[in-house]
Amino acid sequence: MRRLCVIPGDGIGAEVTPIAVAALRILLPELQTVEALAGWGCFVEHGCAVPERTLELMRECGAGLFGAVQSPAHAVPGYRSAILTLRQQLGLSVNLRPVRSRPGISPRPGIDLMILRENSEGLYIGREHMTSPDRAIAERQISRQACEILAQRAAQVARQRQTKRITLVHKANVLPLTCGLFRDTCRAVLEGQGLHAQIDERLVDVAALQLVEQPENFDLVVTTNLFGDILSDLASYWSGGLATAPSLNWGEGIALAEPVHGSAPDIAGSGRANPIAALLSAALLLRYHWSLPNEAARLESAVEGFLQEAGGVDFGTQTTERVTDGVLSRLGTLQG
Repeated sequence: MRRLCVIPGDGIGAEVTPIAVAALRILLPELQTVEALAGWGCFVEHGCAVPERTLELMRECGAGLFGAVQSPAHAVPGYRSAILTLRQQLGLSVNLRPVRSRPGISPRPGIDLMILRENSEGLYIGREHMTSPDRAIAERQISRQACEILAQRAAQVARQRQTKRITLVHKANVLPLTCGLFRDTCRAVLEGQGLHAQIDERLVDVAALQLVEQPENFDLVVTTNLFGDILSDLASYWSGGLATAPSLNWGEGIALAEPVHGSAPDIAGSGRANPIAALLSAALLLRYHWSLPNEAARLESAVEGFLQEAGGVDFGTQTTERVTDGVLSRLGTLQG
């Protein structure tokens, strides 16, 4: 019996998560779900962005679906991003972001790459302090253990994808200790896995340029937290942008699917929220955490079938309803 902790979060999160849950119920009729709180709204109401009960439910279920988080652009005493808290408290140390050409929404065919980023360290550890009224310092942490976990997951994904090329992205020419440790540790682990894949490297600025110019040349990209955050958002352009970009936060025996788009408060409640990212995030949960590749493929095929017939998504007033009906009806047909 599979269990899923559903965390709608803020804004359109509450609109897209039920649709992804409905898709999962078609594929997994025995699925049990429980809802939990997290996000800026939770902080405003309860004084905590991620209650301990939410962490308990995630650990009990072993799988979750997160909607969206809204965070203030300035420091608020006592508040820390809900999704960062969930990643770090639950040991979700790897983030998986596919970028694939999809009918009707991708500006170029033939792109199929994956970005794996370390998800718990780097500049996102939250260690910032003022050394004077005019100077602030942020610390960056890279550990051998986190790099080894990332590289081991990269090897696992490489085998599943039949990857031909793994690209390590870093800035070791400027950050020789932290990026050097990342590069050397990941390379050592990957070279010891017996993979039939070329392992190469790119400096992050060169990788950014090449992801714009020649995205077809990338297969599996492995990088650090901040670099991966930026590069995966950049690369999402080729698969329709952030509104359709899925991700999976992946730990040991626990995972949290998360559409990349934000809470989009400007369209919340308007019927314009696009559930494709949430649906494709659920497919990642099926494929990589629950090891159900056939069910994942059915869900992805239903999304692509809708996009093919619709010729894309126009983000009009009926976007949520149109996408939901189009995908779920196809999914039911494929399932039957």
